[in-house]
Amino acid sequence: MGLDLNKLEHLIAVAEEGSITRAAARLHLSQQALSTSIRVLEREVGVPLLERTATGVALLPAGTALVEDARVLRGTARSALQRARRIGRGEKEVLRLGHTPAVTGEEVIALLRQVDAVHPRLATDVNQRYPHELTDALLAGDLDIGLCRAMTPPHGLARTTLGHQRLNIAVPAGHPLAARTSVDLSELADQHFIVWGRPGRSGYTDLLIGHCRAAGFEPRTDRTARQGTPPVTAVIGTDRCAFVTTPPGPTAGGAVRVLALDPPLYAPLHALYSPRATSPARDAFLTTATL
Repeated sequence: MGLDLNKLEHLIAVAEEGSITRAAARLHLSQQALSTSIRVLEREVGVPLLERTATGVALLPAGTALVEDARVLRGTARSALQRARRIGRGEKEVLRLGHTPAVTGEEVIALLRQVDAVHPRLATDVNQRYPHELTDALLAGDLDIGLCRAMTPPHGLARTTLGHQRLNIAVPAGHPLAARTSVDLSELADQHFIVWGRPGRSGYTDLLIGHCRAAGFEPRTDRTARQGTPPVTAVIGTDRCAFVTTPPGPTAGGAVRVLALDPPLYAPLHALYSPRATSPARDAFLTTATL
């Protein structure tokens, strides 16, 4: 017996809203109709999926498992529908690529140049997404590739490593270290570091903190308020430093100096994607783009 995608969509909405009332309003259904749909789904699955709480409803373990797979099924079905429509209309395939702020636009363009050399007629649609937006869009079938650093793929997504890039240290032009051309990471033990994600909630931030710990110190970190801007610009107007992949030297119109780390340290560049969706454009990128 197959599962009804509409009923799975209802379950996802209830899980995300934590309330039959709010989920019904979101889906433009009556509460009775939504409750009936969930009960029918539970009968089809054969086990309870939800339990009522003082504040609404909560997923039981079986419900959590089904919602995880339902999100993957929904995205795969949406990708299949979009692909069929595109082919039927004779439209050109477009590689829909997202990247987190930790991956710069220049780095994305460098990868796309490699792809263009082999697949010159492949069109691309590139935009920046925050990490949770990136994974949501990939699961929903709205993106083909998500470029990131050290993000753990959620259920339903796969991850491949495109290569590793050398890390450098950015400081504002007036910083005491700005006259240097290189620095050993251990020399920065008394510095404050700007990061983009919160420790424990960002794989990339945890990777950078791990480098500091390996150098013998526990770093002091501040999460930048300039989310979404080029990483190298985060130190402007501060007395902080930041890990970047920008090449050493002056940048940002002279407002920032990038110092080489010696000995060198590296950060991975990862591509996230849905292995269940069919995408020749995605496959062309994954077999061509590399550092």
